[in-house]
Amino acid sequence: MTQWKPNATVAAIVERDGRFLLVEEQTKQGIRFNQPAGHWEYGETLQQAVIRETQEETGWLVEPYALLGIYTAPAAEQCTYLRFAFLCRPVSETVNATLDDGIIAAHWLTLEQIRACQSQHRSHIVLLCVEDALAGKHYPLSLIQEFPPC
Repeated sequence: MTQWKPNATVAAIVERDGRFLLVEEQTKQGIRFNQPAGHWEYGETLQQAVIRETQEETGWLVEPYALLGIYTAPAAEQCTYLRFAFLCRPVSETVNATLDDGIIAAHWLTLEQIRACQSQHRSHIVLLCVEDALAGKHYPLSLIQEFPPC
């Protein structure tokens, strides 16, 4: 049997004044909404990855303060995404930041607005992460033990 490896990703769940930071992006399936998220790159910690992805996709510098959860999402045959979702505080915004290719805009949306555009979510995990955050689910960052490459 061939060894199977999921695609490790990170996502930032960022709340400010009752609104959550989402990105509107162009995908193969059309325009979709997602949390700032992306692939974990070699040589960085999970926390560094979520900070980088959020800056690249929204122009916002964030500070992770808790692990919301680890989510799996099968996407296609032999392809599953393993999402490490972090609760993050907004720190500062780079005005007129150049965003990643495919990103249309960053939006601060209420729960009701997020539910209203559910048919345009990148996956069902988008709403689930917001609902989990609002339910108070979280784990300390110390749950993650990361070591430098050997």
